[in-house]
Amino acid sequence: MRVLPVREDCVLVELSDLGETLALFEALQDHPIAGIREIIPAARTLLIDFDPLEISAEALGSVVASYLGGESKASSGSLVEIPVHYDGEDLAEVAAILGVTSEEVIRLHGAAEYLVAFTGFAPGFAYLAGGDPRLAVPRRKSPRTHVPAGAVGLAGEFTGVYPKTSPGGWQLIGTTPLSMFDIDRDPAALLQPGSRVRFIDIGNARPYEIKAPKASVKTSQPPAAVEGAAGIEILSVGLPVLFQDLGRSGQANQGISRSGAADRGALKMANRLVGNPPNAAALEVTLGGLSFRMRGRGVLSLAGAPAPVSIASASGARLTAHHNHPVALDDGDVVTLGAPPAGMRSYLAMRGGFAVAPVLGSAATDTLAQIGPAPLAAGDHVAICDASVGSLVTMGELPSVSMPRAGEEVVLDVVMGPRTDWFTESAVESFLSQTWQVTAQSSRVGIRLAGEALERAITKELPSEATVHGAIQVPASGQPVLFLADHPLTGGYPVIANVAGHHLDLAGQIPVGARIRFNPTHRFVDRLIPGKQT
Repeated sequence: MRVLPVREDCVLVELSDLGETLALFEALQDHPIAGIREIIPAARTLLIDFDPLEISAEALGSVVASYLGGESKASSGSLVEIPVHYDGEDLAEVAAILGVTSEEVIRLHGAAEYLVAFTGFAPGFAYLAGGDPRLAVPRRKSPRTHVPAGAVGLAGEFTGVYPKTSPGGWQLIGTTPLSMFDIDRDPAALLQPGSRVRFIDIGNARPYEIKAPKASVKTSQPPAAVEGAAGIEILSVGLPVLFQDLGRSGQANQGISRSGAADRGALKMANRLVGNPPNAAALEVTLGGLSFRMRGRGVLSLAGAPAPVSIASASGARLTAHHNHPVALDDGDVVTLGAPPAGMRSYLAMRGGFAVAPVLGSAATDTLAQIGPAPLAAGDHVAICDASVGSLVTMGELPSVSMPRAGEEVVLDVVMGPRTDWFTESAVESFLSQTWQVTAQSSRVGIRLAGEALERAITKELPSEATVHGAIQVPASGQPVLFLADHPLTGGYPVIANVAGHHLDLAGQIPVGARIRFNPTHRFVDRLIPGKQT
C-alpha cells in the first residue's frame, strides 16, 4: 500500500489490484474512522477525503493499513440484467484485435457475470469488473467526440455503458435500450457499487428504441413567482447564469461529483451580506451581462468578480450599487450587471434566498454532469423566499482575494502529487518554472493551459482513479488541465499536482488571457519530485 498526497485534507491510497481495493473499501465502510468525510474507490486506488483537525494524514495511513488483507464481499449484491443489441461500431475491430470472430466476442461478453466495482466519468457510468480476461482490449487511440447514450463498451479489464451522449474512447460493441441514469428515479443510477450484472443478447428480439436519459439539467425549472411574493423577472443574460450553492456531497456512488460555486468564499460572502445561510442558492454570473426587474421589494448583494451594478428605478432615477454591500431594491427596479474589470464570476444573492427546487439535495448546476436547475433565460420569473426571523444583513465586507485580470500572472500554491513520478524530472521542473497561458477553451469544468508540453516518464495507461477540484491533470498532449468545480469524478490521465485548498477560490476567478505559475508547497515536493532524496 502507498499513501500518496493529494491535498492537505485528501490522500490517494494505492493498492495492488481491484480485489484488494474493494476489500479495503468495504472494511472502511464497515469500520468508520473518525475524521473521514468521503471515500471514492477506483481501479487500484481509494481517494480519502478527511478532516485534518480530527485525524492527521500519518495517523490515517496507519489506521487504513490495519484493515488490509480482508476479502471483498461485493459479489453478493443484487443482479441487474442489461439487454444488448451487439451492433457496436468497434465489434469487428475488437474481434480482429483478439483474433476471434464477432460471434465469439458476443458469446464471451454475455457468458460472464460482472461486478459494479466503482462509478465515475459521468453520472451513472459504472466500471464493471469480472468479465472474461480474453476481452481485455485497450481504449481507442483517438477518442470519439460523440458516443450515444446506451453504448456498451470495453476498455482494459472493464465493461461499461454510457449513460448519456458524450465523448469517449472505449471500444463500442453494442447498445442497450435501458436508461442508465434518470434523475427522476431513486436511485438515479441504475447500477450501484456492489451490484451484479449480466448482459443479455437481444439481437433476434424485436427492435428497441434507444432513448437517451432525460436531460436532468432541465428537470428543475425556476419556479414562477407567486402572486404577492417577491421575485425577479429576467430581462436578458449574457453567458449562462447558473444557480449555485455549496454543492452536493455524498453522491460518489452514483458517479456524481460535488460541483457547486467555483468561488465558494464569494458565494458565502454574498449570502452573509443579506443574512442568508452560507449554503443558500445564489446566482453565479460569468462576466456580467445579466439584467432583471425586481417584483416586490428585496435586498441584493454581489460578491466575487466586481461587476459594475446599475439600478434604474421605476421613477427613472439611476443609481450605482456598491459591491460587497447589501442594496435595497423597490418594486420595478431594473438591475443590470456589466462586465467586471477583473475576475470571472460574480455571485448575486437575495435576502431570503431564491425559491429553487434542489436536485439530489442541492441547487447547484453541474454543467458537465447536466444535473441541477436550468440556466436562467429571458422571461424567467424566480421567486424569493421569506428571510428567516432574526437574520441580519452585514453592512459591508472586504473581499478575501484580489481578483486576477487578463494579462496578469497569477501564482497558485500546489501540492505535488499524486502522480508526479509519472513525469520526467525535467518535465516537473518545467511545470514549476514556466508560466502557463489560460486558453479560451476553459469553463467551469476546468482551465485548459498552454505552454511547453510536459513529457511523461511512465507512458503506460493509468487505471482510472478519482480526481478532486483543483487537480492538474496532464493528457497525452502534455498540456495541463486544471479541474474546477464541475470536474469529472474519475479520470484516466496522471495528476501532476493539486491546487492547495486556500487557492481554489482564486483559481475559479482566473480569466482567459491570464498566466498561471505554480508554486509548490514545501511539505511534499522533496518526497515526490523524481530523483530527489525522500
